[in-house]
Order: sequence, then structure tokens, then C-alpha cells
Amino acid sequence: MDFRTLLRDEFVFLDGGMGTMLHLAPGELPERLNLTEPQRVAAIHKAYAEAGSQVVYANTFGANPLKLEGTGVDCTESITAAIRLAKKAVGERACVALDIGPTGQLLQPVGSLTFDAAYEAYKTTCIAGAKAGADLVVIETMSDLLETKAALLAAKENTDLPVIVTMTFTENGRTFTGCPISAMAITLEGLGADAIGMNCSLGPREILPLMRELSGWTTLPLIAKANAGLPDPVTGEYYITPEEFAGFMLAYADCGVQIFGGCCGTTPDFIRAMRKVLSQHHRARRIVKPRPAVCSGTKTVLLDMPRVIGERINPTGKKRMKQALLDMDFDYLRGEAISQTDAGADILDVNVGTPGIDEAAVLPQAVCAILEVTDLPLQLDSSDPAALEAALRVYPGKPIVNSVNGKEESLKTVLPLVKHYGAAIVGLTLDENGIPTASEERFTIGEKILHRAMDLGIKREDVYLDCLTLTASTGANGPTETLTAVRRVHNELGLQTVLGVSNISFGLPNRPLINRNFLCMAMQCGLTLPIMNPMAEGMMDTVRAFRMLAGFDENCNDFITAYQDTAAKPAAAAPQDQGDMTLKGAVAHGLRADAARLTEEALKDHAPLEIVNDMLIPALDEVGADYEKGTLFLPQLIQAATAAQSAFGVLKSHMTAGGEKADKGKIVIATVQGDVHDIGKNIVKLLLENYGYQVIDLGKDVPPQTIVDAAIANQVKLVGLSALMTTTVGAMEETIKLLHEQYPECQTIVGGAVLTEDYAETIHASCYAKDAKATVDFAKTVYGD
Repeated sequence: MDFRTLLRDEFVFLDGGMGTMLHLAPGELPERLNLTEPQRVAAIHKAYAEAGSQVVYANTFGANPLKLEGTGVDCTESITAAIRLAKKAVGERACVALDIGPTGQLLQPVGSLTFDAAYEAYKTTCIAGAKAGADLVVIETMSDLLETKAALLAAKENTDLPVIVTMTFTENGRTFTGCPISAMAITLEGLGADAIGMNCSLGPREILPLMRELSGWTTLPLIAKANAGLPDPVTGEYYITPEEFAGFMLAYADCGVQIFGGCCGTTPDFIRAMRKVLSQHHRARRIVKPRPAVCSGTKTVLLDMPRVIGERINPTGKKRMKQALLDMDFDYLRGEAISQTDAGADILDVNVGTPGIDEAAVLPQAVCAILEVTDLPLQLDSSDPAALEAALRVYPGKPIVNSVNGKEESLKTVLPLVKHYGAAIVGLTLDENGIPTASEERFTIGEKILHRAMDLGIKREDVYLDCLTLTASTGANGPTETLTAVRRVHNELGLQTVLGVSNISFGLPNRPLINRNFLCMAMQCGLTLPIMNPMAEGMMDTVRAFRMLAGFDENCNDFITAYQDTAAKPAAAAPQDQGDMTLKGAVAHGLRADAARLTEEALKDHAPLEIVNDMLIPALDEVGADYEKGTLFLPQLIQAATAAQSAFGVLKSHMTAGGEKADKGKIVIATVQGDVHDIGKNIVKLLLENYGYQVIDLGKDVPPQTIVDAAIANQVKLVGLSALMTTTVGAMEETIKLLHEQYPECQTIVGGAVLTEDYAETIHASCYAKDAKATVDFAKTVYGD
């Protein structure tokens, strides 16, 4: 059976939960069963095929070298066995998918795993699956867009198999790491996924509105693979019946979903029920209007009005920036990114081209550093194809590439990169003859770039044209020809238009006045992406006023927000200077080097504990509050905690030398027996340490008695327990029971994706933590902070 042929059908049916059917004992590794109990795994595949699954997922969800390290299970051997036994079990009744899940580690800069290491692990998995005869690749239960990209590239670059991708979302429409539905959709479609959707975490009722949103962001076939609700806190059983689950699927079909399956808690009965319900139904035919947009891993910018591209991360004419690049001083770039973000930029241009710099090495490092402190999408600005590819590879989302031009060499080298990585492209309207003076010639070159891009499969809405701003001092017709070209591109081609605005005033007096007026004239002609300094005098004022007067700013909301607290206009922000940064600001923005430096300076006038209590803790509290409100997300939370850790590192030696107590108390934390997921636990550890607690981390897959013994030996007041799998919450309950028997004065806090407050109460935990910040808050009450 061929998966691409299946996509011609009205509906395609996947399988349901594997772990639900395996009923794993604590400590039992699913991937080992492919080798030790193949009949047990094969029986599940056979049951799903008999229930009507047209695609069954091989038992390979955790089969990658990083996750299996130290388990004694060989990745390739397990995958080979899994694919072969699945194919034998289902015969010609179903396709067999290589099932790929997350590595269980966080990628840099949030974690320690590099993009290349993640890619290589997924490459090993994909090659093994393809050689074993998999019919397609499934990437599922992903929360980090960059890790998802690593897996998708590994599959596309090392196999010729179809690839479908599902990510897992919370009810707020974001993943665990803050990725929005829109960013997932435009990134994965650009990278060449064959179908995309959602699985796990939520039940069918909760996922439905999210799927409706997704349906407006992609033309790809949609996948729905919900949980059977959440498990009952007492029995551990899932409460939604197969018939109730299937009843929701009619609404999914009505929003265009084609591919159906189930995740945790679902069984062959769920597949059978879905097939019955949908057998007399048709899916809605979606008409998806093009929505030009770019994104980072946590923010999508829709190009539905003039959007500002901040120009300051560029060494041209900037001695300080050049020196920072030569010194690899990425904190200076971070500072510029923060300043432009705060000033109102929508997108940031990143250019590191300067003599003595290896752009291919530095540009991706600069991109990663900048994205530590801003969620704005980036424009990758380089004439070096190697540098562009290096940066495109590690970029978490859909960036803009600046640029290609009408020269044949440029078209042949840059456009294929843009297509492969799903980026948008700026086309410069020049060619082998240089920059034409006449608007007609620029328009003709722009048309050529557009057609060549579309011939390669780049979407029309992803081509932006730069009609090139020539300084007004070079001739009276220069500005007019530029504006005429902009108007024609906007009106006749319907494309986004780009201009480097400040070039217009080069060599002339009163440059701010010229720049502001030219910006206004250009937007009137159809300029949608001005490249400019958002901190320059009056420039953002002009953009905000234009958006409001042109009707882009509904009810003048944005304009009022920007100016309601000032009698005239907000003062133009000054360029970020390292000397202007406060310790609180350094922590909030995740600037590690600045946090350490400013802590050293603060020690001249303040005692170490004063810095902790009056500066660091309030900064972390503020970041934590923003995290709880949903105005910042996990990557920013971790970056702030890491910056605070740098400050604590400076303070530690001073506190020890002065005889001051550097910690507020000891806390034992562990992932319970049978569970090898420790991302959440590691985040909790980082935050607790930054609040001054000494954390005794026992690791993952820790037996109950080991946890109890550590709590007693260290006389801790609090033990934190984590579990991600429904099959391991029993070990959590057993641990708490032993603590109550052997060390009753110790309190417990529990957390993990499968837990609820009701279940925490049922197993007699002292507290349920919905996230890492909640753990810190409870620790404060336990230790009387």
C-alpha cells in the first residue's frame, strides 16, 4: 500500500495508542520489546489493521541514539525489527510508518543539545527505518519547532519517503516551548512536509478549535490524533468512550481534516468507531487564502500592513559593531536586538559581513544569539551562499533571505537554498549591468526574479522586491523612479516591497527630516517592508501614524497604546549601550555576560544577599509572572534563569568568603521509576537553584526507596517528583506512600504532563505544580521565604 495513493481517498485512518495497548510495567522499555517480545508488539499492529487502520506506527517512538543511550538497546537493531514485524503483522492491509518522537532533550540555547547532534540522531533513525522498508516517516508529539525541523530535514534529506508531522499543543494554542500554530504551519509546509497536524496532550474537544485555526494556515492535508481525554485521577482510565470520541470527528471533517487517528488512551475500538461514523460523511473542501508571513519559533508576523525591518545589526559604517563581530561579542548584538524590539521593529535584519569574519561560521552563531533575547523573525542578510545556508539550517521558523538579484549566478545559487529551507526572499532589482536608473528596467528585473522563483516552487507571496533607494543627491529623478517602481510592483505584481529608507538622504543635511518624508511617500506608493532604524528620530512615529490613517490600525488601538501616556510622542529610544543595562534588565533579557559583569559592579556597593533579595529574585519574579500570563514563553524563562545563574556564580564565592549562607535549603528532585523524561525536572532544578535552593537531583528512572533514602539522608523539607507517562504515575504514588511512612515530616510536590491537580490530591501529594514557577512558589511556602 502506498501512502501518497492513500491521500487520494476522502479519509485516511491511522492507528491509536501504542503505550495504551502495551500496558508497560515500571522500567519496561517499549523499544526493547521489538527484540524480546515481538509477538506482543505484532498483535497490537494486527488489531489496529483489523479495526481499519490504513497506517500503523511501528514501535519506534523513542528509538533514536540519544534516547536509547545507556539502555543496552541498539537503535538500528530495534528499528529494523520493529518495521519488519509490523509489516508482517499487517500485510497489504496497511502502510507501516517509522514513528519518530522527540529526543527528550532541549536544543540550544535553551538546552545543551546542538542542532547538528539532533539532526545526526534523527538521520540514523531515518536511514534505519528506510532500509528496513518503512512506507513513510511520522514525526509526532513534538513541541520545539527547531527540533521538529531537525527531524524533518533528516527525513527529507536522507530518504525519499513521505513525511507527516504532528506537534502537541496546550489549550492556549502554543506548544510547551511557546510555538504558535501559525509558526508550525508555515515552517513545516515550507520545509516540505506531506501532511501536518496535532497529536497528544489534549482530547478531541480541546483540539478542535486549534485544528480550525490550523486549517486557515496551510494547504497541506490535516491530521488529527487526539488523546481520549485525560485519565481519571483515581483509576487512571481514560473517560471518553470510542463512540464519544468518534462523534467529535464529524466536526473535524467539517474543518477539512483528512487523516484521523488516536493517541494516548485510544485503542482499536476507537479506530473502528471513527471509520463507522465517517463512512457516510465527506470532508469540507478548504479554500486557503495566501497569508504572507514570516516567523521565529515563538512569533508569527503577518505581512498585512507596513512592517518595520530593523537595520542596526549590520557592521556597515558602524565601528563598534565591526569590533564586536571581530571579538565575537554577541552580547553587543543581543543589546541591539533588544533595543530595536523595544522600539517597535517587527523583523530584524542580521548582517555580519565584515573583513576578517568567516560569515559561514559567524552568521548562524549571531542568529542563535539574537534569538535568545527576542522573538522577532529575522532577515538573514548576506551575499555568501554558504553563510546563508548555515544560518537557514539552524533558524527555528521561516526567515527572510536578503537577498537574491537578477544576476544569473545569484539566481542559481540563492533561490534553491530559499526553496529547500522554506524561506521568503528579497529580490534586488539589479543585474549584471548594475542598478538601472529607470523604474521600467527595475520592474522588468523584478518580474524576472519572481518568475524564476516561482518556477522553482517558491510561492508568489514569499517573493519580496527591493526597488533600491538611491540617494536624492545623485539626481532629481532618483527618488521618483524608485517610488514609481515600488508603486508598480505593489499594484501590478501584488508583492511585498522593500526599501532601505535611509539611503535616500546620504550626503545631505538634516537627514532625519528627509528620511521621515521619504518613508511616508514610499508607504503611500505601496512600500510594505521599510528597512530602517526604529530608534531614529520620528521614524516609528511616521509608521504608526501611517498605519492608523491608512486603516490598518483598527479603532486606532495600536496608536493609542503607543501614545496614550505622552502629551506628544514617545521619546526615541537610544541605541543599546552596555553601560545603560541594569542587572534586572540583564536577567530579564537573558544576557549572561552582562548579568555577571553587573553583579561584579553591584558588589562594590551592596552585600551579596542584598543583591539576591533586592535585585535577582525580583527580576526572576517578574519574568515568572510574565510567563504565567503567557506574555513570554519557556525559552525566555530559561534564558532569564540562566542569566541569573551567571550572577549567582559571581556571588557564590563572595558569599562563601564572607561567611554568608548561599542557599535557602535543600530539595530532592527526581523523575520517578520507569520514566526517562527529564526536561521538566531539569527546568525546575534551574529555577530552584536561581532562587537560592540547593537542589539534589537524583536523575531519571529513580526507584521509590532511593528517593526516600536521599530525602532522609539530607533531611530535606521538600521532595519534587516528575512523571510524563501515564504508566509511571504508579511509581510516583508508591514513592509518596513510602515518604509518608518513613519520613512523614517531608512534603511532596508533583508535576508532569499526565498529572492533574485532582490526581495529585488522590495520591496524597502536598502540592501539584502546573509548571516550574509553581514549584518555586510552593518551595517558598515550605521554607518560609
